[in-house]
Amino acid sequence: MSASTQSNDLRNRILFTLIILAIYRLGTFVPLPGIDPEQLQIMMEGNQKGLLGMFNVFAGGAVSRMAIFALGIMPYISSSIIVQLLTGVSEYFKNLKAQGEIGRQKITQITRYGTVLLATIQGYGLAVGLESSADLVINPGIFFKISTVSTIVAGTIFLMWLGEQITQRGIGNGISLIIFSGIVAEIPRALVTTFELGRTGAISTVMIIFIFLLLVATIMFIVFMERALRKILINYPKRQMGNKMYGGDSSHLPLKINSAGVIPAIFASALLLLPVTFSNFNVSQNETFLNISSYFSQGQPLYMLLYASGIIFFTFFYTSITFNPTETAENLRKYGGFIPGIRPGESTAIYIDTILTRLTTIGALYLALVCLMPEFLIANYPIPFYLGGASVLIVVVVAIDTVTQIQTRMMSSQYEQLIKKTKFGR
Repeated sequence: MSASTQSNDLRNRILFTLIILAIYRLGTFVPLPGIDPEQLQIMMEGNQKGLLGMFNVFAGGAVSRMAIFALGIMPYISSSIIVQLLTGVSEYFKNLKAQGEIGRQKITQITRYGTVLLATIQGYGLAVGLESSADLVINPGIFFKISTVSTIVAGTIFLMWLGEQITQRGIGNGISLIIFSGIVAEIPRALVTTFELGRTGAISTVMIIFIFLLLVATIMFIVFMERALRKILINYPKRQMGNKMYGGDSSHLPLKINSAGVIPAIFASALLLLPVTFSNFNVSQNETFLNISSYFSQGQPLYMLLYASGIIFFTFFYTSITFNPTETAENLRKYGGFIPGIRPGESTAIYIDTILTRLTTIGALYLALVCLMPEFLIANYPIPFYLGGASVLIVVVVAIDTVTQIQTRMMSSQYEQLIKKTKFGR
């Protein structure tokens, strides 16, 4: 493939990704049938805190507009969590994972079925919740429930398909980019809301300046931690083949402080959203639902504890399934590599695992700090959710990963062109 062809391929991939994201954004403005828009606006004005506000962030504002993408991509993420947890405890899923590409396809299919099931359950809960609100649904009844559930499930499946198309034919991880685009698209409105609060006196000018300085500092801290590496020196012994000596080189095994990326924050948020997705609509007068809602609002100890615990757990869990120290040590031994002062084999695996555990601990605490620190401000001040820690983390990390993929493709094109020139020169 020539350099110009690769350049065209990269441009086409970026263009394809932008078109898919534009389709997604368009869908967040298509409302569910049978909803009174004026009553919806009244209901949403008093329900922007807690899990409903978080859900609205991940849905790109679709919840506040009660659009066909109101559930967003969360059912798919929740299904992925369940399947990955089963991969760690179930022999059936372990065997599927060991089968390679065929097993991976089966796991993907099971995840899709789980997405449909969760979307159906949540869609029905949404329909019942909307009907229980006075005057919100124009014609409540079985027809409204069927149309709402069908529309919601179809919207979620379509979003899942869009995400897979981006991953296969575009640039970056499709699911992460869908969440990323939803957050970025709503940030200008969040900034306008914040400045409007300052103009009306709801937030002091000093506090607004402090918030934006904290936001800039958080972004810089995230970039620093995401770029941070622990390099383990790997030596390769010299080998004689005929009259020539080969080897004797050294390289590094790079270990990131946060190997899990933004996945733990998304997974922890999805796990919090799953059991009480609709308890925060305040459309039900059931005391149990109202009590649950009060516990899952910003600043509440239970909310903070569960959120931090989920982030830490998923950081370790995701790192453990994506990086295997034993397999890495075996590959090093197979190719003659060794860590100075460490015996090849089991000792190398233990050494790498120890370093990885320490790095993951730092990474988990860093993620928990970034996600929870702004939540206290949101709990005490009317700051839009789009300026929260999880939102900023997702935007920065997904942007870094996407730019890295683009740079990798560009460098690959340049190296191939250089190799061809060298061959022709010879």
